[in-house]
Amino acid sequence: MGRNNEKNIKKHNDKLHKEQAKAKNKKIERKAQLKAIIKKFNDENNKAE
Repeated sequence: MGRNNEKNIKKHNDKLHKEQAKAKNKKIERKAQLKAIIKKFNDENNKAE
């Protein structure tokens, strides 16, 4: 019985894809937060002028 059977390969790929999806979602979330911070900063600077 080999280690690289279909069940183990599927399990590994599912775990890998789950981790990749998590990383992608974190990246998108950070981008959105940064955008919100920049918008707030720009709004505050425009009011000060």
